[in-house]
Amino acid sequence: MCFKSNTVILAALLCACSGVLAAQETDDEVLRETLWTRLALARPPARPSVGLALSGGGARGFAHTGVLEVFEDAGFPVDYVAGTSMGSVIGALYASGLPVEDIWRFGLEASGRKVSRDFRSIKLVSLLIADKLITPTYINQFIERRLGGMTFEKLKKPFACSAMDIRTGEKIVFTDGPVDMAVRSSVNLPGIFAPVKYRQRYLVDGGVVDFIPVDAARDLGADWVLASVTDSSPDSMPENVLMSLLRVIDIRGSLLSRSAEKKADFLVKPEVGDIALADFDKCAEAGEAGLVEAFRRVDAAKEALLVYSAPCLAEKL
Repeated sequence: MCFKSNTVILAALLCACSGVLAAQETDDEVLRETLWTRLALARPPARPSVGLALSGGGARGFAHTGVLEVFEDAGFPVDYVAGTSMGSVIGALYASGLPVEDIWRFGLEASGRKVSRDFRSIKLVSLLIADKLITPTYINQFIERRLGGMTFEKLKKPFACSAMDIRTGEKIVFTDGPVDMAVRSSVNLPGIFAPVKYRQRYLVDGGVVDFIPVDAARDLGADWVLASVTDSSPDSMPENVLMSLLRVIDIRGSLLSRSAEKKADFLVKPEVGDIALADFDKCAEAGEAGLVEAFRRVDAAKEALLVYSAPCLAEKL
């Protein structure tokens, strides 16, 4: 149903609810909160199913944690989760049922371990002459510790994440099998980290083919998709050749996000564009930016979902 028609239905619902509320409670905000409570407590198909798409972005992706905290506190329903690159790490942890406050610790720990310094200490010559590319030890250890032994089927929420087969350029979307392997593949920066070999494929970061996994969320079954997007808008020159390579990956993700954003029903875009992909010492800053933008946008997101859900709510009156 078109947006205009749904808005008319929502207005009718507000009028209908006003008849059952006490006279002193007929304020529009109270009525909308009543409808929101009804929506949040319902389960599909009594309401549209909601998908969450978390973009890539390296260290910027930690902003997703702030977005999750605000929307969870607001009672925003999430039925499906899809993530790419760092969004796959945050998304998998969230889909596993890990409390958001524990996901925050991941970013703080990343800052404490000086992951950014590890990136900047990588010498280009070592990448050129080494027999194999670097293995991201810290990230792999964290993923194994939190998600090792877990399969997609054991997650609390249906989850998907994207990677790319570096031999064919094909987008690979994981929805079953071992979660830790899928997430390691999705977060594996090409040209720096060694590809993950799985079922005759060589897999690297999904952000170069699927920066915002809106399609993956819809394929899981989502009717309405909220996308948290952390693309870049840097205004400084990369400080070395390695950072230039990361900037190219960043730019590729930003270009992909332009078309993917149009597929989402609602966008939350934290102001993290000046945080570089490898600035893991700024994870806490990114998370705070996610909090700020989510607080600014959460009411609009609730309104958008209410409008979209109006036909379902009308059937229950």
